[in-house]
Amino acid sequence: MTNDKSFYGLFVGLVTLDLIYLADSALRNNQKIVAADYTVAAGGPATNAAVTFGYLGNQAKVLGVVGSHPMTQLIRQDLANYKVAIADLDSSTITAPPVSSVIVTKATGERAVVSINAVKTQISDASIPTNILQNVDIVLIDGHQMTVGSALAQMAKAQHIPVAIDGGSWKSGFEQVLPFVDYAVCSANFYPPNCHTREEVFAYLQAFGIPHIAITHGEKPIQYLSCGKTGVIAVPPVQTVDTLGAGDIFHGAFCNYILKESFNDALAQAANIAADSCQFFGTRRWMDSE
Repeated sequence: MTNDKSFYGLFVGLVTLDLIYLADSALRNNQKIVAADYTVAAGGPATNAAVTFGYLGNQAKVLGVVGSHPMTQLIRQDLANYKVAIADLDSSTITAPPVSSVIVTKATGERAVVSINAVKTQISDASIPTNILQNVDIVLIDGHQMTVGSALAQMAKAQHIPVAIDGGSWKSGFEQVLPFVDYAVCSANFYPPNCHTREEVFAYLQAFGIPHIAITHGEKPIQYLSCGKTGVIAVPPVQTVDTLGAGDIFHGAFCNYILKESFNDALAQAANIAADSCQFFGTRRWMDSE
């Protein structure tokens, strides 16, 4: 899939190795089950978003920790297959990358995930490569490398490069990023401190001067607040096979469409892409089916 114009996106945050299984149900204590299918892919919100952005005809680069452990070859090969570049924040580390084990329930497409995320691989902003923002059209920050994300958000703002966040859940330090954000696209699980309702989340984000805010609710309509105007956008109904990575794919598609569409249209187009991905097992097969 290609664009008339190719854009360059930088995706900042988590890089994992995902081991994904399709099974009749998630595990119970002391239970062993046999999977019906499995797949292995690079994962993490920023990483999956970058793959989607690249698939839609753009140039994508992930800025995160990969390192040189033998397991990282699986990550590097997967990203090379989808033409996603890697800017490694700690190429010398021999520590194993974060591994996510995922069980997708066949009947519902719901997923159960065990992961260590980036809690043991936090990096200082001194590791940011020189000229990392050269030619970049948009930056997405997922919050898993918060110090690096905060520094890059400020750098991007100074260079008039739009900044989007993937607000999958609240992470300490996001308040340092938010003043520099143009597009806050969050999930229904994103609750900043002292926020208990959607209205409070919108008000919290709006107080940072963010002009465009959206909250997704899975298959339910997307709520948005754009330049003072509120509304909802429907999500296409599909026969769900797997919801793993749907939010990440949504963010990658959003970064593509927001560079050429209005906020509302970009959300709607991204919803179409994410819904389509839910009809396939794993985070890559929806692209391979084209």
